[in-house]
Amino acid sequence: MNNTSPHVVDTAAGAAATPATNAENGHDARRAAGHAPAADALQQRCGLIAIVGKPNVGKSTLLNALVGQKISITSRKAQTTRHRILGIRTCVDGSGGGAQYVFIDTPGFQTQHGAALNKSLNKTVLGALDGIDLVLFVVEAGRFMPADARVLALLRESTPVLLVANKLDCVRRRAELAPWLLEMRQRHPFAQYVPLSARNPRDVQNLLDICRPYLPMQPWWYDREDLTDRSEKFLSGEIVREKLFRLTGDELPYSSTVVIDTFTEEKSREHGRFVRIAATIVVEREGHKAMVIGDKGERLKRIGTEARQELEKLMDCKVFLQLWVKVRSGWADDAARVRSYGYE
Repeated sequence: MNNTSPHVVDTAAGAAATPATNAENGHDARRAAGHAPAADALQQRCGLIAIVGKPNVGKSTLLNALVGQKISITSRKAQTTRHRILGIRTCVDGSGGGAQYVFIDTPGFQTQHGAALNKSLNKTVLGALDGIDLVLFVVEAGRFMPADARVLALLRESTPVLLVANKLDCVRRRAELAPWLLEMRQRHPFAQYVPLSARNPRDVQNLLDICRPYLPMQPWWYDREDLTDRSEKFLSGEIVREKLFRLTGDELPYSSTVVIDTFTEEKSREHGRFVRIAATIVVEREGHKAMVIGDKGERLKRIGTEARQELEKLMDCKVFLQLWVKVRSGWADDAARVRSYGYE
C-alpha cells in the first residue's frame, strides 16, 4: 500500500497484533510494552490522547486534521461517529526520535436517548477515558451548552485536559472569547486553552506542539507509517455510512447503519489490486428504505458511486461495490443486534 492510503495495523501477524489488541481491551498493558532505554536513547515520546465532546463539535474533523488524512467520517448529522476510531500521527526528528500521537476519536456522548445503540456509544466514550495521557475536550468556541457540561462531568481531574475551542473561524467577535475563557476556567482546572479552527493547518500544528510535552518518554507502539488500527473493511462501512447520511440529510433517522457483508481482494492484470465489497444499508422502516433507494434507484446509485470513488482513492485500488437496503425494525433498541452489527 502506498503512502496515499491509510496504513492499517496488521492484527493477524503474531506479536504485531499486541498494540491493536491492547487498544481494544485497555491501555495499561501497552505502557509496559517496549524497552524504555531505547526510548531514552532516541528521545521517543508516545501516548494516548482522547478526543471527547458532545455531538457535532467537530471531533472527527479535528482527528482527520491531526492525523493528516481522513480516517473518521464526518457529516452534519449528529451521532455520525459511532465507534472508537484510533488515529496515529508520528513526527520524526533527525535522530530517529520524535513523538507518536495516538488519538482516540469517540462518539458524542448521548444524553437524550436510552436505546441500546446510545448506551453502546456512551460505553465507548467512557472506555476511551481509561489509561490515557491527555484529553482534548472539544467545544464550539464561545459556547457551552448543557450537553457540554455533561461530558465535562465525566473527565477526571487526575488526567490533564486541554480545552479545545473549535470553530474559531465562526466567531465574529474574537474579543468576546476572553470573558468566555474566564468562565470556562471556573468549570474545570484545564491544563491549557487552545482556540482553533480544525480546518486551519497552522492551528492544528500548534495543537500538536502543545500536546507533545504531555506524551511520556517511551517507545512508539506503531510503525511510523501507520495511520489507524482500523481495517479497510471497517473503513469501507464507514465511508458508505457517511455518504448515506450526507445524501439523505435530516430525512433519514440517525439509527440507520451499514453492515459489510463481504470484503474480498482479487488480483487483476488490468488494475493490479481489485476489491469486491457487498454492503447492506439497514433502516428501521419501509418508508426509510424507499427514501434511501430514491426515485428509480437514483439516490442509492449516487450513494454507491460516491462511496466507491472515495474508497478507490483511500485504498489506491479498483473497487466494485454492491449495496442493498434492508428493513430491521427496532434494531437500535435490541442490544444483541447492536452487538451483531459491530458496535462495542
